[in-house]
Amino acid sequence: MSLLKMTLLASAAGFAAVAGAQAADLPVKKAAPIEYVRVCTAYGAGFFYIPGTDTCIRLSGRARFETGYQTSNSRAAGNGDLTGYQGRMRINVDARTQTAYGTLRAFIRLDAGSRSGYAGVGTSGTQQRQGAAFVGTGVDGFGRLQQYSNVDKAFVQFAGFTAGRAASFFDFYAHDFEFIGGTAGSDTASTNLAAYTATLGNGFSATLSVEDPVYRRTPIFSPTVNVAGVTVNAAVANFGLTVSPVPVFIGYTGAVPTRYSTIDAIERSRMPDFVGAVRYDAAWGSAQLSAAVHELNVGNVAAGAGTGAGTNVSIAHTNNAYGYAVQGGVKVNLPFIAPGDTLYLQGAYGNGAQLYTGYSSLTGSFTQSTIAMQGQKFAQFFSDATINPYTGQLSTSESFTAVASMLHYWSPEWRSAFFGSYGEQSFSAGARAGQGDAYSLYTTNPIGNPAALVNFGASSVGTPGTRFYNLSQALRDTYQFVAGASLIWSPVKDLDIGVEGFYTLIGVKNGRVIDNDKDPTAYSTARVAAINAGGFVRTTSSDNVSQVRIRVQRDF
Repeated sequence: MSLLKMTLLASAAGFAAVAGAQAADLPVKKAAPIEYVRVCTAYGAGFFYIPGTDTCIRLSGRARFETGYQTSNSRAAGNGDLTGYQGRMRINVDARTQTAYGTLRAFIRLDAGSRSGYAGVGTSGTQQRQGAAFVGTGVDGFGRLQQYSNVDKAFVQFAGFTAGRAASFFDFYAHDFEFIGGTAGSDTASTNLAAYTATLGNGFSATLSVEDPVYRRTPIFSPTVNVAGVTVNAAVANFGLTVSPVPVFIGYTGAVPTRYSTIDAIERSRMPDFVGAVRYDAAWGSAQLSAAVHELNVGNVAAGAGTGAGTNVSIAHTNNAYGYAVQGGVKVNLPFIAPGDTLYLQGAYGNGAQLYTGYSSLTGSFTQSTIAMQGQKFAQFFSDATINPYTGQLSTSESFTAVASMLHYWSPEWRSAFFGSYGEQSFSAGARAGQGDAYSLYTTNPIGNPAALVNFGASSVGTPGTRFYNLSQALRDTYQFVAGASLIWSPVKDLDIGVEGFYTLIGVKNGRVIDNDKDPTAYSTARVAAINAGGFVRTTSSDNVSQVRIRVQRDF
């Protein structure tokens, strides 16, 4: 038995030795080293290196709740809402790499949200105009319930160049201290551009930017577009497009045109906008002078060719025109009042470039006669130009705005903004009369039966010399005044709880206009005839509204 045990133990030891020798010959699999995320201090707080690269990245964003109250003087069709609500989110990604040419940067910002309520409370005109909102189509949801997303920023910066989707280099104040941007003033936060900025030294810099013209475009005036500009269905007329083209008359026999044609007034994207800016930054603040050139154009003339013999004259194609705008602004730091106090002053003038002055910044310009108040008494017209029916050429409008805004810290936790603006828009001399003529005359049809008479239909302008023409809203010169203030509490870092209120007054510069709220049928054919005969009609010279907004926002 002892011999058997010894034999078994010796065999087991031999197998163990052989197995150990074979195991020693196999490769040993080591655990991969852990690469911990490293903090990047080159570009400020919050940046870290993307593992395995020399690129620093920062992730940030915010969540926001907002509700608003706006007075309403009417419960007519589409009116009567007093409140609106919205929840919004933002995600920012900022990636930077140091190169031999300087910092290479890519920045991305995505906004999304869900909101309800009347457009003047729950949405902004800028978002409507830029197509960032998608309306619900239910019976109670249409125009009041929206889900939207917006690529607000997506640009690359390298060696002084900026290319992608970014804020316009024309802008300066851009409603920095306001919740909704109620004041007049340029604020195109998102446009597509390619720009170069040169650092000149001693705080000076200069920028030349080529920018997408669509984000600065207002419709060329068309007399048959819905005068109230209210989106009631998907018809293109309600979005400021031309259903009945603008007429042009050339060649007369007495008072009756013997040759006419029509022009497609929808603009094409042909030339970009050119923006230039000179900026100065110092310890006391900053200043900027900017200018822009904006092309205006329309489509073809229908049946414009002619033999030139007798009354069969040719109608020339409408030449493109160029609008322009200039803006000056100054930002002054006021630490002697309180740390963080800042004052902005800004003024802008535009010719054929209304969105560069920001006269319609609150309501937007997605239609030519947009409104921002429920039961608004009359619509403001924001067209960059009209088509002269006697020459077929474009006549530009003028606008200007002036803005002042101040931020004051009552304490490190409490701050307020005080802001106000004034602006005006005026149309070229004779623009109303020309459009009224074009849509009031019976004209000989140049196509088909020459004896046929064609009436261009109802016009929002009216026939010059009539009472309706004197009271119609189309192409009236208007003004706008805004004043407001806010109070914001930040109990902890990056948390804002605030309230903002502002008052808006709009008016016509001369005369009176039909009151849409109190006399909503005044533009019907029967009422136009009655008004011209001296019938009773409600009129006004101004309108106003007050709005209050509450916001809770957490930035990270």
